[in-house]
Amino acid sequence: MSEKRGNIPRIQDVAKMANVSTATVSRVLSFPDRVSEATREVVLQAIEKTGYTINHSARNLRKGGTGAILVLLPNLANSFFSRVLKGIEAVASGYGFNILIADSQFPPIDEATFGNLFNTNRIDGAIILDGNIPRSYFKRATRQKPQLVFACEWISDCAVTTFHIDNLAGAVMATDHLVGLGHRKIGHVTGPTNNILSQHRLAGFEQSLKKHNLPCPRDWKITGDFTIESGVKAARHWLALPKDNRPTALFCASDEMAFGLISELHQNAVKVPDDLSIIGFDDVEFAAHSIPALTTIHQPRRRIGEAAARALIHKIRDAEAPMPPQPVFELELVLRASTAPLPLC
Repeated sequence: MSEKRGNIPRIQDVAKMANVSTATVSRVLSFPDRVSEATREVVLQAIEKTGYTINHSARNLRKGGTGAILVLLPNLANSFFSRVLKGIEAVASGYGFNILIADSQFPPIDEATFGNLFNTNRIDGAIILDGNIPRSYFKRATRQKPQLVFACEWISDCAVTTFHIDNLAGAVMATDHLVGLGHRKIGHVTGPTNNILSQHRLAGFEQSLKKHNLPCPRDWKITGDFTIESGVKAARHWLALPKDNRPTALFCASDEMAFGLISELHQNAVKVPDDLSIIGFDDVEFAAHSIPALTTIHQPRRRIGEAAARALIHKIRDAEAPMPPQPVFELELVLRASTAPLPLC
């Protein structure tokens, strides 16, 4: 028994790996707002690497909580969420919380199920990554008074702290890139029309075109739903257009749609980027390995997850305390092989 106990990571192991004192590790776990962000990052990484865990049961009994955080996302199969979840889990486990994951769209969640998920006997708080949940659902949930934050997606005019990138600016960046390559006939594969991300990315696309005095006929805007399958349908839409009225470049509102688009075009002997330049959005892991490798807009998904988890835990510990300043999430244009200058002939 003593040998097994000796293999269990201790707070001293975390402190040694992070090159800080044990008191600093304790502050990160109990009072994260009193420690610099850089130090928090180092300590949390050390906690993850060592596998250190606190005594969840004892701490939760002392604090009167469940020690559980719900993460509600719209599609468990979408690779976009993997890095966000990794960030949430890394922070939450460091603070002694377990993660419960639920899918809100497959099948679509109903109001009763939504309310039951927010039972405060089961969770201390929730991180919501789905901006399409009906606003009315929150009335029952908020009566139970769980702490909530949004990440990546959000609901307009909903008084809940949100962590997300500037999606409009990212879409402008993507479209400007295509214009800079000489393209003048540029189309857009959107996400679902009622989705907040789709709306902001479409607005950024249109803003860039307006800035450059470029047209976008209605049939160059192709409605998708962020899935590979809708990318396949977008390719078929593009193929059905008259050859002299096809966009020479497409901005996809997600990488997943870009993958489906490229795959279907390949099946029809259309070369990317020789015949059509394609840019995605998100920079999921597969983007660097698709053929051709996908030019895209990188968003720091893990950092968003970490920030959302820290903010939620801050609210769980003291609902009346002011929120720490929200971080700025930088966007980056990642140049790969799926975009190219417009051919001269």
